[in-house]
Amino acid sequence: MKFNDMLKKKKPVNNNTENINDVNNEELQQDGQEQAPETEAAETQQEAAKPTAEEKLKDELAQANDKYLRLYAEFDNFRRRTIKERDEARKTEGKDIIVALLPVLDDFERAQRAMEKATEVESVKEGVTLIQHKLKNILGHKGLKEMTSIGHAFDADLHEAITNVPAPTDDQKGKVIDEMEKGYTLNDKVIRFAKVVVGA
Repeated sequence: MKFNDMLKKKKPVNNNTENINDVNNEELQQDGQEQAPETEAAETQQEAAKPTAEEKLKDELAQANDKYLRLYAEFDNFRRRTIKERDEARKTEGKDIIVALLPVLDDFERAQRAMEKATEVESVKEGVTLIQHKLKNILGHKGLKEMTSIGHAFDADLHEAITNVPAPTDDQKGKVIDEMEKGYTLNDKVIRFAKVVVGA
């Protein structure tokens, strides 16, 4: 009888343990159910915080527009500055050659004053010859060269034939016999063709 009594007493203990386990399970389930909505709410907030594809595209478009406007403004400033520099360069492009020729102009004025008082023609000739050499030297330093045409074969890239005359000898046929106006090159580029008479 004692053994049965013990079993009876133990059974309620087991029931209490089962009840405690049931209560714990229920509490865990309730906690899990309470945590689930909180987790879902947090996830929903994170998703809401993340930009959508449309917002990303709008942001990229705004950045691209900003870059475009900046580049356009820079290019417009560059274009205006270049135009201004070109205009200034055009206004003063011949300045260096003119400054170099001013002494020659001064020499011509002195020569004119000297001619008014001169009694000898030879001294005037010498003065004019010196001024001519000075002018040629200045222009030569700037890249100007005279063409030598007489005795050379006619070249349409260098010469402009004014007329043909019978050649005095057979070896002068097709060659320049006389030069009416000198030709010039500037830095090896023809700036004036020589006007010549060609032997036929």
